[in-house]
Amino acid sequence: MEPEHILSDTETAAIREIYRHFPEKSAACIEGLKVIQQHHRWVSDQAVRELAEILDMSPAAIDSVATYYSLIFRRPVGRNVIFLCDSVSCWIMGYDQIAACVKKQLAISYGETTSDDRYTLLTIPCLGTCDHAPAMIINEDLHRDLTTENVAAILNTYG
Repeated sequence: MEPEHILSDTETAAIREIYRHFPEKSAACIEGLKVIQQHHRWVSDQAVRELAEILDMSPAAIDSVATYYSLIFRRPVGRNVIFLCDSVSCWIMGYDQIAACVKKQLAISYGETTSDDRYTLLTIPCLGTCDHAPAMIINEDLHRDLTTENVAAILNTYG
């Protein structure tokens, strides 16, 4: 039995509109993955198959792109994704204390999602804000000059 389509007509239309701006449909692969993730928070195997069909690509080719980019999620994530920078600058400026604080407050480790589906905690190699280390991004919000005192307040602002 063929699984139901999970991409909505709106998502499919958005992806088709995107590939019209490229010389080849396949060039819209990353943007298509972003459309899917915007609507579903992650990209499932079924979504990969549907995108492959839309872009005339193989599912394996789509998957290789999706798994290459750390900002494309191939498994479910929480409503708020935290990327804690683990660059050398952040380490020097107190990354380990910030990481311990975040893990303790959320009661999760890296790669895990809170039981209420509120947060997923991940690392990222560098956020490019070394002069304000340590730093993290939650969704699209950059938080710099982190301290164990301000981390709790920052986390509590996300629903």
